[in-house]
Amino acid sequence: MEGERIELLSGVEDHHGGVVVDVQDPMDSTLFSSILQASIYKWSQQGKKGVWIKLPIQHSNLVDPAVKAGFRYHHAEPDYLMLVRWIPDTPDTLPANASHRVGVGAFVINNNKEVLVVQETGGKFRGTGVWKMPTGAVNEGEDLCEAAIREVKEETGIETKFVEVLAFRQSHKSFFEKSDLFFVCMLQPQSFDIQNQASEIEAAKWMPVEDYAAQPFVQDNELFDFIRKICFSKLDGNYNGFSNVLTCTSSGKKTYLYFNNRDASLSLASKEDQA
Repeated sequence: MEGERIELLSGVEDHHGGVVVDVQDPMDSTLFSSILQASIYKWSQQGKKGVWIKLPIQHSNLVDPAVKAGFRYHHAEPDYLMLVRWIPDTPDTLPANASHRVGVGAFVINNNKEVLVVQETGGKFRGTGVWKMPTGAVNEGEDLCEAAIREVKEETGIETKFVEVLAFRQSHKSFFEKSDLFFVCMLQPQSFDIQNQASEIEAAKWMPVEDYAAQPFVQDNELFDFIRKICFSKLDGNYNGFSNVLTCTSSGKKTYLYFNNRDASLSLASKEDQA
């Protein structure tokens, strides 16, 4: 008698010869194991390469059979785990998980040449007496310019306008072995009355730039001193960072392009003249 036919997992083909499976319905782990093995065989016959299985957190009972079938963790979010397996006997070219975290620091200066600074209730600067720029992580789906404005608002209550990216640095093994990109942004204040965030900020104030620069920590720390010099050079009109312009990708997605406005303005203007 012909054996009972096993239903296969449904998946969507990606653009790289692979399959993405989004498990939505609850399933017994033993049954899932059988269906997964049959699906892998079918995908192999079809010449598929990488297989991605997205398991919502409520289906965590399926993690064990997936791992036993040769899948490995790729990344996790609050509500799901993504597992992957490379099927063919060729070098695995599946992309690694995101390698970087992105952060911003805000250089906010008022007309009195006072810089907006904070003291934090936690972190490595807690209890040190160091006054620093407002900083924070960029949220998923958030633009750099928007993140800088949000962080300043959250920590100090000050409304600001993005001016430009002054500098950025890259470091490694910063957060759970991830690399880190940190962008120093110049913002223009649109309000001036400080209301600091009590949960994270011990104090916030407008500090004369000379006093900020005179802090021993700033003077003794090479990176902080470099950033201080760049910011001061900007104030003196001897430095240009990267302004932002809203543009569009080939797929129609809106995105910001950051560029040196002073050097690029001439070429952009000449192209407009030719149009």
